[in-house]
Amino acid sequence: MPAPYVGRFAPSPSGPLHAGSLVAALGSWLDARCAGGRWLLRIEDVDSRRCSPQAARRILQQLAECGLHADGAVIWQSRRTAAYAQALQRLRQQRLAYACSCSRADLLRAGACRSPSGELLYPGSCRNGPCRAGGAPLAWRLRLPPAPQCQVRWHCARLGEQFDGVERQVGDFVLRRADGDWAYQLAVVVDDAAQGVTEVVRGEDLAASTARQLLLQRALELPTPGYLHLPLLRDAAGRKLSKSRGDAPFVPGAQALRDAALVLGLHLDPGDVQQVLAQALQQWPRLRADWARRAASRTAG
Repeated sequence: MPAPYVGRFAPSPSGPLHAGSLVAALGSWLDARCAGGRWLLRIEDVDSRRCSPQAARRILQQLAECGLHADGAVIWQSRRTAAYAQALQRLRQQRLAYACSCSRADLLRAGACRSPSGELLYPGSCRNGPCRAGGAPLAWRLRLPPAPQCQVRWHCARLGEQFDGVERQVGDFVLRRADGDWAYQLAVVVDDAAQGVTEVVRGEDLAASTARQLLLQRALELPTPGYLHLPLLRDAAGRKLSKSRGDAPFVPGAQALRDAALVLGLHLDPGDVQQVLAQALQQWPRLRADWARRAASRTAG
């Protein structure tokens, strides 16, 4: 018997949610509710330089004003450092993680190339020991398995079958940064397993992270959830909205929900927050089934 559905929304509190973030929040909430499952909230505040408690509180207020309430206590990543340290220690004991002294400037000086996605491809300089002595801060990286184990096939319920060669995308990726902050990939994998997440519903911009997370799940012997990557809200120039560019937060309420639903492909009539959510719940199963048909068609093609 499959495990009961558990979904989650996991914003980073580097600022209040913008309209694109609401698309992901609404989609993940709808998927959990329509499956009769639980919807959890996790505040991904491991980046100590960019995140703030004030922004996290604003995010929770924005969601509440849109009628999106979690089924349980909110998890804060900044309070879970012991769990991440335990996971890293396990990887180190298996010789699947190693210390790296390379800074970004070091990699650029060494002629590190960029992957098609624009990420700096790590050449493995410290695989046999830190290449720079002198007390430099050390990051920790995952030692990728040899090909073809690091070439990952996975399925997205909207995008269909995906194939990612992590060694060509990013190489041995960071688990803990040199400044001591935990990297997104490790924290997400550890927390999804701890919260019992069975379905990850998030924006399409995070699809590139999925193969890395699958490799970490395998290395840590953790379960793999299903994945659904949602359409993105873009500006007039075709760029996705971003906190880093200062895109304005949305005004919580029924109209914001209708706008987010339209990005997903749901056409909702005016009403109050609860009426809009009720309409979205009625339409979601049909949209989900349509995405599944298209995904199967892409895979077959």
